[in-house]
Amino acid sequence: MLCGAGAPGDAAGGARACARGFTAAARLREGGRRARARAAGAGSPERPAVAAKPDVSAKMAGRTMQAARCPTDELSLTNCAVVNEKDFQPGQHVIVRTSPNHRYTFTLRTHPSVVPGSIAFSLPQRKWAGLSIGQEIEVSLYTFDKAKQCIGTMTIEIDFLQKKSIDSNPYDTDKMAAEFIQQFNNQAFSVGQQLVFSFNEKLFGLLVKDIEAMDPSILKGEPATGKRQKIEVGLVVGNSQVAFEKAENSSLNLIGKAKTKENRQSIINPDWNFEKMGIGGLDKEFSDIFRRAFASRVFPPEIVEQMGCKHVKGILLYGPPGCGKTLLARQIGKMLNAREPKVVNGPEILNKYVGESEANIRKLFADAEEEQRRLGANSGLHIIIFDEIDAICKQRGSMAGSTGVHDTVVNQLLSKIDGVEQLNNILVIGMTNRPDLIDEALLRPGRLEVKMEIGLPDEKGRLQILHIHTARMRGHQLLSADVDIKELAVETKNFSGAELEGLVRAAQSTAMNRHIKASTKVEVDMEKAESLQVTRGDFLASLENDIKPAFGTNQEDYASYIMNGIIKWGDPVTRVLEDGELLVQQTKNSDRTPLVSVLLEGPPHSGKTALAAKIAEESNFPFIKICSPDKMIGFSETAKCQAMKKIFDDAYKSQLSCVVVDDIERLLDYVPIGPRFSNLVLQALLVLLKKAPPQGRKLLIIGTTSRKDVLQEMEMLNAFSTTIHVPNIATGEQLLEALELLGNFKDKERTTISQQVKGKKVWIGIKKLLMLIEMSLQLHRRNSGLFTPVPTAPSFEACRWILNTV
Repeated sequence: MLCGAGAPGDAAGGARACARGFTAAARLREGGRRARARAAGAGSPERPAVAAKPDVSAKMAGRTMQAARCPTDELSLTNCAVVNEKDFQPGQHVIVRTSPNHRYTFTLRTHPSVVPGSIAFSLPQRKWAGLSIGQEIEVSLYTFDKAKQCIGTMTIEIDFLQKKSIDSNPYDTDKMAAEFIQQFNNQAFSVGQQLVFSFNEKLFGLLVKDIEAMDPSILKGEPATGKRQKIEVGLVVGNSQVAFEKAENSSLNLIGKAKTKENRQSIINPDWNFEKMGIGGLDKEFSDIFRRAFASRVFPPEIVEQMGCKHVKGILLYGPPGCGKTLLARQIGKMLNAREPKVVNGPEILNKYVGESEANIRKLFADAEEEQRRLGANSGLHIIIFDEIDAICKQRGSMAGSTGVHDTVVNQLLSKIDGVEQLNNILVIGMTNRPDLIDEALLRPGRLEVKMEIGLPDEKGRLQILHIHTARMRGHQLLSADVDIKELAVETKNFSGAELEGLVRAAQSTAMNRHIKASTKVEVDMEKAESLQVTRGDFLASLENDIKPAFGTNQEDYASYIMNGIIKWGDPVTRVLEDGELLVQQTKNSDRTPLVSVLLEGPPHSGKTALAAKIAEESNFPFIKICSPDKMIGFSETAKCQAMKKIFDDAYKSQLSCVVVDDIERLLDYVPIGPRFSNLVLQALLVLLKKAPPQGRKLLIIGTTSRKDVLQEMEMLNAFSTTIHVPNIATGEQLLEALELLGNFKDKERTTISQQVKGKKVWIGIKKLLMLIEMSLQLHRRNSGLFTPVPTAPSFEACRWILNTV
């Protein structure tokens, strides 16, 4: 029984059966309510629910009739209103008015069981028009304007009519469209109309979503002009196009080409905008993520199945802290036309009770499993985001003395992502800054196979980030005109996104601090506060004093090594600096040698460390670190190796980096008695010196040593690209040049020293010479009774003492 029609007498049992069917189709009822709401005056009071907009000349005078039930099941499936042949002829179209502003268009059929003066409707029609049995309505003939009201394209939402008929079989929309045109040819349809459609012995509930009129040029036999006009009511003709779209949350499996674009739309939300989300500098990363993880999900399931393609199930985002991993994952739900992602902090999974940690993993995947069982390939995308995933997915067997909880959690996660019962409707996103700790089985294809580094932003990325964080100030005219965002982007090399945000906050604090009154209590000078603006000086002051990049250059690290400057006492020093500049340029410009290493060797106190620090400073690389033994006092061999590895790992995160490995023999714990050295540190250093940086990164390594012979025996010299000798001051002329540049001696003292050393060989390091000069100054002050810090020239006795030492 269908649509309340048991027999011509309309048995009550048949009506109840139809009511149960449409109770299952709650969505159709809701569509009817929306249609009636539009009819009830959602627009202007004069506008009808369906804008049939007939010509007055096309209508005849209306007559009053009574609404009745449809007499048979077969007629209920025709989508026609049924009358007696004494009232109207079959195939005519009428407008039914239920109130002055509510009118609905129907096509007619006749049946002898309908009482004259009555017009019978199926249950979907009565629900759509809001009709009740026996209601008096005005019925008028209506003639379609076939030049304007023939349907070109009609979009229809479809779902199973009753829950008991739900199955996962594929339904070909092309065949459905052909059957639809055959069943309903030359019939009237309106936007919001509900009807029942029979296909392959299954009943489907339909809802008309959109109608476009046919191009008038086609009706005239002319080429199409491409003009499409939306209409509210139209007539189905033989060449009308019907497109089906699956109802929301429906398990219907549609295949074929007669599907709407909405059904194939990108899972990427068309309204997403990185700038509005507060994400900058990640354009390339997102493009790569989309290509690998989302592109296959845009295509219809049947094409994916024909290609034998499997969707990517996991993405691992890794990189230094503060570069946008968590922010990107947090906003990813806004980018996708999918349900809200489940965001889980890694440590939250762990539980003190046995088995609860594994149960927490299962709960995360429960919704996806249930929906895949119910909907199959039509299941929606479930996104699960793990922040700090390394907390729960450490390498199995690496936890000494562990109860095995971490191992079983990893096992559970592995089986859920890609186990025996595979889920094809999930996307797991893991985030960490320690990818080396994660179990390798989790990183194989089929699990977290897309590994994307979210690194430090480049200049373009920094410009985007600064633009985002200053947008509100700029919109309220609180950003001074002298602030150049491009200049700040250039100056903030190797700043992470979080550090750039901190820089903006620090500049804001500096600006606000200017308007705080200095009195017994803290208060704001409201007169000046109205003119508050963040200036360029505020940003530069914050850049100088407040915010330093974690992966950048800290001038304090190497400033102490060149506090006295570089004394160019002769050609040997000049050649070292020139060779160093050449190696810096090679590192910057060469694509064939991303790793350049140089060893500065020479006697003690010859200034090797100062020269290395100077070369590093002059390079202007965004990342400069000094690996020095004075920072590893008391470290075990393992701790030293880890400290060195961290310095090099940090260097790999910057596009241009310079690492100074100072006093290598001290790093190796070398002593000539024995001899003794740390082989573990030696092997680690050899590996780090030869390891090329990641693609797109460049590294300059500058080493210093006073024991070239020892490094030769350890086969370390071969690890460096080149070796540069740094000699001591060897001639009297070089000594005089050094004293001249230092400027501590009067002409008389320099003449005396010149007479003593001219043409003779000397042997003294520049560092030791500086020490002797300072000692001679103190000697002069003692002999003169001057113990003030005022600089004075050395006495003749002091000069003689220096000469004796040399």
